[in-house]
Amino acid sequence: METNFDYIVVGAGSAGCAVAGRLAEAGNYSVAILEAGPHDHSAWVTTPLGLALTAGKEGPRNYGYRTQRQPLLAERRGRQPRGRGLGGSSSINGMVYIRGVPRDYDRWAEAGCDGWGWREVLPYFKRAQCNERVGGRDDELHGGTGPLFVTDQRTPSPFSRHFVEAAQAAGYRYNHDFNGITQEGVGYYQVTQRDGERWNAARAYLHRGDSGRLSRWPNLHVLTDTQAVRIVFHGKQAVGVEVRRGNETTTLRARREVIVSSGAFGSPQLLMASGIGPADHLRELGVPVVAASSDVGRNLQEHVDVLLYQLKVPTTDLLGVSIGGAWRLLREWRRYRRERTGMLTGNIAEAGGFFRSRPELDDPDLQAHFMTAAVTRPMRYGHGYSCHMCVLRPHSRGQLRLASADTREAPLIELNMLSDSRDMETLVAGVRILKRIFEQPALARFGGAFGDPHLRADGSDDDAIREIIAQRADTAFHPVGTCRMGSDEFSVVDPQLRVRGVNGLRVVDASIMPTIVGGNTNAPAIMIGEKAADLILGRQAATSSAVAETA
Repeated sequence: METNFDYIVVGAGSAGCAVAGRLAEAGNYSVAILEAGPHDHSAWVTTPLGLALTAGKEGPRNYGYRTQRQPLLAERRGRQPRGRGLGGSSSINGMVYIRGVPRDYDRWAEAGCDGWGWREVLPYFKRAQCNERVGGRDDELHGGTGPLFVTDQRTPSPFSRHFVEAAQAAGYRYNHDFNGITQEGVGYYQVTQRDGERWNAARAYLHRGDSGRLSRWPNLHVLTDTQAVRIVFHGKQAVGVEVRRGNETTTLRARREVIVSSGAFGSPQLLMASGIGPADHLRELGVPVVAASSDVGRNLQEHVDVLLYQLKVPTTDLLGVSIGGAWRLLREWRRYRRERTGMLTGNIAEAGGFFRSRPELDDPDLQAHFMTAAVTRPMRYGHGYSCHMCVLRPHSRGQLRLASADTREAPLIELNMLSDSRDMETLVAGVRILKRIFEQPALARFGGAFGDPHLRADGSDDDAIREIIAQRADTAFHPVGTCRMGSDEFSVVDPQLRVRGVNGLRVVDASIMPTIVGGNTNAPAIMIGEKAADLILGRQAATSSAVAETA
């Protein structure tokens, strides 16, 4: 195995694939991308509905992390699925393509992250994207020629339409494009698919869908089943990565830079295991301190999310556990193999919406994902539907710490969800919105048994709503912020994504976000990888037009 490269990227998730692919595409450098998990050439990855089996629990393609017990959530441990294998979480997620709103990024710039305002990041969203709606060309807000395919869903469930109709009847406007001029309203999500298959970050940036190879570039070395143990330093200079492959430990050398793209949990974990982090914490675990950085692992943010569901709806148009449902899936599998259409192209969360908890807000602060299944644990017999509602810009903050210096051991994830009371009140408003939508005839006419019968018909029983939230709220699988970017001395990385206190080391993934964006985090993570490649290569994309600035 070759052991010397110009750049080493640790982690083949959404941002890691993007930055590695763009560096390799430049043609002048040798690039290695390391991934602890397997390759992505699997029907469990490429079949969209495969997420029902891979996203929910720990397995070969999912770390399946659990949080520490959360006092305000009835001492429950939250679920934090994270992708393991090429594509990272883009191989197991719901494929929803959302960017957030311009103010999300302008807030970054105002907080000292120069070059990360909306006007500067929009070109990277567009460069990444090949959106079928713009027909092979770019418009003011969408890209049409990038490697990441973004499409409308091929065969949405009729119940997704019923949800949209119910939300409109409840007074919420229809929105054709959540990544358009305005985000607010209800509609259908676009997804990262091509020809009815999942189009993850590895297919977009590493092998472009070629099922026979892991890399389409001769200078890009894709190393799967390769666990990063620690970053190797010569003094303060990062010079390589110690890795474990099977029973062998090897040091890979980086002539130029090491780029850590292991996600909001993996990146701070690797930094701390390598001696960059809170000094007292590292000394407790016997890790020699290379650079004291108190904020590594802090600033952890997640979209706190609660679920309402309707059970016993008599139709196999919804996913569920029944003999009729099994026969329906068998027919749909045959259809999928022939046509790449039907139920198996679905992502379960096909429709949704963005809402304001208070009318005076500038932007929506709540997001709904309508689910074409009754998502209960354990799954119950029969069919139904459900809907998640999450707080888009939570005020609560958590942190991540090491359980040990061994990167194979899961870190300690302390979310502190709802520790700021404002998040609870926002989520209460979100539950009222869902209850009102569920009561509209477009959904109510199908009958079923509402999962929370003790709620009052007018949705005004706030104590009951708070109890439901305490018993049921969980994460939306969007962790960010643990290697915060900024211009202050306590930020983990600077606006060039260089790790403070050392040389030759950057972090490139969602962990650098100073604040979480208002929506799903996969598209922003890919944008970060795209922009990082230009920062590393000393290039700059053309800034957006005045029209785009006000989008």
